[in-house]
Amino acid sequence: MNIADTLYIFDIDGTLTDSIPTYLKVITNVLSDIGLKDIDTDYDNYLHHTDRYALEYNYERNFGKKAPDSLRFELDTLLEIELKKQDPVVEIPGARELLLQFQDQKIPFAYGTGAFPKATAIKMNDAQIPFIPEVLATSITSVSRVGFVKEAITKSKEFYNRDFTKIVAVGDGLWDLKAAQELNIDFLGVGLKNKEVMLQHGCTDWIENFRNYKI
Repeated sequence: MNIADTLYIFDIDGTLTDSIPTYLKVITNVLSDIGLKDIDTDYDNYLHHTDRYALEYNYERNFGKKAPDSLRFELDTLLEIELKKQDPVVEIPGARELLLQFQDQKIPFAYGTGAFPKATAIKMNDAQIPFIPEVLATSITSVSRVGFVKEAITKSKEFYNRDFTKIVAVGDGLWDLKAAQELNIDFLGVGLKNKEVMLQHGCTDWIENFRNYKI
């Protein structure tokens, strides 16, 4: 199989960037700034691990009604502003080198992240990881991971001008694995935090980080 016909879709927080602790603090601060006083910070147990779900769930929790559609775009900007106040995030070991290798070998890749786009761009820039906005899909358009992974696939077909014989989702959480399983695509698990639960739920391909990872 031609490796150029394989598409890799990367989660970002915890997968390409070591940004989860910083970003959880950022989103909590921003939700508080827009007037939410009762914020559920047990983010690991959310139905969807996405900025959009964090906003919509906590807004309804506080005000008993659906969040205005426009608010997610306001939150996108506020997250960008707040993230700029934090120390720069760094890469998961080997992530930058791997995507540089992908670019050099013309291996298609995209990003499917639960974060919103403006903050995502900052994290990728901080970590100096190759970033192609045209193949970024985020929760600003879909609250569920399945939704924005499908969007990443669609964007990639257009950007790379091809169909793919194989698609590999790469992520650090059970939610990433479950989305890949629902979409019937391959999956590569990354990191130690959720290793055991991913393996228990059918993950068969796992790495600690991208150092020395060979395609």
